[in-house]
Amino acid sequence: MANSYFQFKQFRVEQDKCAMKVCTDSCVFGAYVDVNSAKRILDIGAGTGLLSLMVAQRSGASIDAVEINPEAQEQAKENFSQSPWADRLMLYPMSLQEYAQETRAIYDVIFSNPPFFLSSLKSENAAKNTAKHTGDLLFEDILTFAQQHLTSQGKLYLLLPPAEAQHFSDLARNHNLYLIETLEVYTRVGGKCIRHIQSYSFAPATAPVVKQLFIREADAVTYTSEVKELLREYYLIF
Repeated sequence: MANSYFQFKQFRVEQDKCAMKVCTDSCVFGAYVDVNSAKRILDIGAGTGLLSLMVAQRSGASIDAVEINPEAQEQAKENFSQSPWADRLMLYPMSLQEYAQETRAIYDVIFSNPPFFLSSLKSENAAKNTAKHTGDLLFEDILTFAQQHLTSQGKLYLLLPPAEAQHFSDLARNHNLYLIETLEVYTRVGGKCIRHIQSYSFAPATAPVVKQLFIREADAVTYTSEVKELLREYYLIF
């Protein structure tokens, strides 16, 4: 059974109310997104608030987070209020579609770990279905919002399984957003690629950069030095 919380070096993520718990690939995503020069950031589908908290730790940006699920909304509010960056974290308890109708905000960085399984079977857990399957939150909605609310030099980041990542990149071109970099995340050295971290901008790349990251060594137990370095400022064990 998953713990009711996950303790990081500078903050705690309570997760008892959320269907989707803290996981390694999400933490890698939160640590990888480039927010060094960002002044305003949007987290689409905040869940526990994990990603917003991770980028708040290493930036001075104002961070808005949108979440549709009532239990997750409550959880994220709690985690934000208990963090050292509560004054820079704002939760909007609504769908992205609703938020798009009421905001005029422009963002330097937009990121999302969205519902992603396009065709796999759904579970009987409704909350987990909302968190993991494209339904209420569609790829097209993310792209339409980004096209309208990213700064001209801004970046959109997505964490998706490989097949869904390819589908998203195909759709993105119709919104004048272009894939510029992919980080392929593998379970272990010699293991399976489970996620792609993609970054998009309005400027097409001649040849999008492709990198690889292995979470664990071939023994499937030991974290790689690259992951240790990436998560050193977050994980208590590093």
